[in-house]
Amino acid sequence: MDIIASIRNAFVPIHKAGYPFIAAFFVAAVVLGFLWEPLFWIGLILTAWCAYFFRDPERVTPIADHLAVSPADGRVSLVGHVVPPAELDLGTDPMLRISVFMNVFDCHVNRAPMRGRIRHIAYREGEFRNAELDKASEVNERSSMVIDGPRGEIGVVQIAGLVARRIICWAKVEDRIEAGERFGLIRFGSRLDIYLPDGARPRVAEGQIAIAGETVIAEFGDNLPTWPSRRD
Repeated sequence: MDIIASIRNAFVPIHKAGYPFIAAFFVAAVVLGFLWEPLFWIGLILTAWCAYFFRDPERVTPIADHLAVSPADGRVSLVGHVVPPAELDLGTDPMLRISVFMNVFDCHVNRAPMRGRIRHIAYREGEFRNAELDKASEVNERSSMVIDGPRGEIGVVQIAGLVARRIICWAKVEDRIEAGERFGLIRFGSRLDIYLPDGARPRVAEGQIAIAGETVIAEFGDNLPTWPSRRD
């Protein structure tokens, strides 16, 4: 039993959304291998990368109503106050926005930053520009969600990038969601924006690596120190 448990722990679970893609990559590798053997090995490497891309590891989320955790794995690309997108219906006053950019090697399963009730979900078609650009939050294809949480309403926006062509959000309006709970996925490189209400203070800086469901990106409370928003 210990051996079985060790083997199980050594392999990261694969999200079921990736099964069709992994199978397609493998079939393509076999077909190409009949044409030229080196192509099979190249295809096999790409199949392994596809399986790695769709990995869905377990995470340990800090549970506290004054903490917001990262909704995505990746690099914190933007920290600052901006007006949220109109489709979030969060008003026209600037809110703290923290953006996490995911490259093609990051885990792309997205998780809720805080617990609460999902009040609103909106999908908007758009362009597929580099998701690292600030303008991507305005012009790129995206799916937006508002969570009514213990500290107010939070906006979470999945933004497609240059390579991404499919945003998946399986959460539903009126669902109750817990901090760190899976709610969606993006294929392949992309970005997550989180908009936080008054009282939130960033706990990450631009350039920092964040882990979905584990890294505390913001904290609510009185007399909290302000952290730098840019990497020195």
